[in-house]
Amino acid sequence: MAEIPIRSFAVSVVALRKRLSAYEVLLLRRTRTLEGEWCQIAGAIEAGETAWQAAIRELAEETALVCKDLYSADICEQFYEADRDAVSILPVFVAYVDESAEVIINHEHSEFCWVSFNDAIEMVPFAGQRHVLQHVEREFASRSPNHHLRIEVDKANPDR
Repeated sequence: MAEIPIRSFAVSVVALRKRLSAYEVLLLRRTRTLEGEWCQIAGAIEAGETAWQAAIRELAEETALVCKDLYSADICEQFYEADRDAVSILPVFVAYVDESAEVIINHEHSEFCWVSFNDAIEMVPFAGQRHVLQHVEREFASRSPNHHLRIEVDKANPDR
């Protein structure tokens, strides 16, 4: 019996900022993989890094943003990769950022936008992304997130 490998090598980050009374989601237009598609922040976990450390690093590398608060989203983005014949599972993180912080995108993206959850759900290309965004809206924007999901970045990383 053949098995399909399960890979967990990357993270997904949903960046949120509060504008007036509603949260907005940051989407980035990709230039490489998935060229031209609007996506949330994502990237590989490097050697010696935890998933949450990769989330913070990817947020900074792809957008120059620093998160005020980081949470495990308590959900994973998952998809099948035909070229690898594997299922990829990415832990999802929610990064709250300052509403006035400037976004500076890196070479992996051609543009960015802050949009409502409804707009973000319409813009992303995959059902799995829409499912993640709906979950994040329910659990992190429409209500206060569960404190057990908060990652104490400053305590876990004294150099910050």
